[in-house]
Amino acid sequence: MDCVEVCPVDCFYEGENMLVIHPDECIDCGVCEPECPIEAIYPDTEDNAGKWLEINRKYSEKWPVITKMKKPPIDADNWKNVSDKFNLHFSENPGEGDND
Repeated sequence: MDCVEVCPVDCFYEGENMLVIHPDECIDCGVCEPECPIEAIYPDTEDNAGKWLEINRKYSEKWPVITKMKKPPIDADNWKNVSDKFNLHFSENPGEGDND
């Protein structure tokens, strides 16, 4: 999760099993995109951005901010090629955030 450390405006928020980016706080600098280990960050101009913008907006208002890299989950590699992860496994529960 190097992407959270390079963000100049700290707009990443942590859920139990997903990170979101607050679309109103993000300055669209793009510095996080190449740092995302699963290539899950896309510009908000993509065709299916509407759904993801709303999800990111909703949960960034509920979940704690995360600004420091954490170890990826032990089973992260097992999930890389699983299809329909969001619909089948998404949790609305917040993550831990930075826990300082």
